[in-house]
Amino acid sequence: MAAASPDTALKHTSLHERHADAGAKLVPFAGWEMPVQYAGVRAEHLAVRSTCGIFDVSHMGEIEVMGPAAGELLQRLLSNDVDKLEVGGAQYSVLCNEDGGVLDDLFTYRLAKDHYLTVTNAANHEKDLAWFRRHCEPFEARVSDSAAAYAMLAVQGPLAREIVQSMADAPLPDRFTVRRRRLLGKDVLVAGTGYTGEDGVELLLDPADALTIWDDALRRGAVPAGLAARDTLRLEACYHLYGNDLMESRGPIEAGLGWACKEATGFIGSEAVAAVRAAGPDERLAPFKLTGPGIARPGNPVAGGGEVTSGTLSPCLGIGIGLAYLPAARASVGTELDIDVRGRVRGAVVASKPLYQR
Repeated sequence: MAAASPDTALKHTSLHERHADAGAKLVPFAGWEMPVQYAGVRAEHLAVRSTCGIFDVSHMGEIEVMGPAAGELLQRLLSNDVDKLEVGGAQYSVLCNEDGGVLDDLFTYRLAKDHYLTVTNAANHEKDLAWFRRHCEPFEARVSDSAAAYAMLAVQGPLAREIVQSMADAPLPDRFTVRRRRLLGKDVLVAGTGYTGEDGVELLLDPADALTIWDDALRRGAVPAGLAARDTLRLEACYHLYGNDLMESRGPIEAGLGWACKEATGFIGSEAVAAVRAAGPDERLAPFKLTGPGIARPGNPVAGGGEVTSGTLSPCLGIGIGLAYLPAARASVGTELDIDVRGRVRGAVVASKPLYQR
């Protein structure tokens, strides 16, 4: 899965030749050469909203934590309450530093009593792995880098479950649960999670088996989709992107992720997070819609304070949308904004989440 190109030293997923043969536009991303689009961003985006899209997200990292104190270690590291994560469950959380800044946002799956699998963002994998190992010593737990052991496919959209179910030997897991299933005779971890705002599943499997599942999903009607459509889909759903909407210089309360933080568990950074929660944050991450033409982009300043962290043209709404950190007093739904988009003032309004809803 992680073979490097001799010309660029970029890593390739096991599906790289499929992407190239399909005419995908391949771009560097977090050390990988990944498909940013195939037929076009809008077409791929709308396929996910209307039928089914399939994404190769094998660039994501995986960390396995095993042992009698695996849960205790993760309770110390992750912001959510890991003790409430049952075997077969999935849980979203953030990884914080001592000051409460966000190191990454993560999904953790509990595969067995003392066995957890955490999926990291590609650009943060090595940093996250080092952080896990740095804090592992006092615990009777083993931290393993399992990124090379897994390919990851996201099958998303109204028909996603039907397509994957037609390959499976048993019913697919519900949302926010994970189960081992055999798909076309291949062992696969099937998780009821996703990053698009649509129903669907994410598949973690041996890289050698990814071609079989990918090809069959396409044969059954799934449309290949690239990272650009993944970004527009997640933004319509108001899902965070690390490096844009999450960063070490800001905490989870400001980002609107207080629901995923249980300070009573004593996770690293919990005291700082609790202090911000109690005092109220100076700024908040808010979704917005432009009220006229234009597309706001990351870094665009907002009059009166604040800046855009994510912005795009919504394929479903046909208008510019985005996320911005704003002074807390100006982050309420309905607040009118003026955004400086390359020297031109564009009007916008703070909107409700999600920005697009079926």
